[in-house]
Amino acid sequence: MGNMQKLLAELFGTFTLVFVGSLSIVAAGTMSAGPVLLVSVALGFGLALLIGLYAFGEVSGGHYNPAVSLAMFLDKRLPAGDLIGYWIAQVAGALLASLVVLIAWDSDTVAGTVTGNDDTWPAFVVEVVLTALFLAVILQVTRSTTYGRSALTTIPLALVGIHVAAIPISGASVNPARSLGPAIIGTEFDDIWLYIVAPLLGGVLGWVVHKVVVMGDTNLRDDLESARASMKS
Repeated sequence: MGNMQKLLAELFGTFTLVFVGSLSIVAAGTMSAGPVLLVSVALGFGLALLIGLYAFGEVSGGHYNPAVSLAMFLDKRLPAGDLIGYWIAQVAGALLASLVVLIAWDSDTVAGTVTGNDDTWPAFVVEVVLTALFLAVILQVTRSTTYGRSALTTIPLALVGIHVAAIPISGASVNPARSLGPAIIGTEFDDIWLYIVAPLLGGVLGWVVHKVVVMGDTNLRDDLESARASMKS
């Protein structure tokens, strides 16, 4: 498949994730808060990922998340030349999703879909750890001969679980593109660094855990040197 085709798949897949997920936040805001909002937003993002995976995942691998692409690059499943392109496509898809929300409603509505938290340090820790767990699931289920057939449902369900756990604490991003799109279009940048840095750190941590625990590879220095060399070439 052509590289442009893969980038477009990442763009539209990320658009689907962020747009449908944002709509779930908008819809939940019209109903009573509390448990209804928590469950409906969690399901919204999880099912949005399911839609994106079935629609476009076969073309690009269905990352829709810079942390996923980073981990896949470290695991030698994404060429270095594609990593930056995937990141750009993912952020563009998220921007487009929030732009459509802006066109349909207004900037205040977009701002209401921005990832936020009440306490920065717990939010940072939660984003790192949950992204790591998310990547541990993705890295294994996409290569497993035992669980591989369930990948298209397992990964979205993992995202639902992450949202149920993290929405009250960090806002549940685990995805820099998902947070950047609404933040830029809604011009709300509080703690945006957290939602870029923490998921990327979590992606690296998830890869390390997968390599050591599942693959039994403790020679990570050579893997990192190989990744750095491939970025320079």
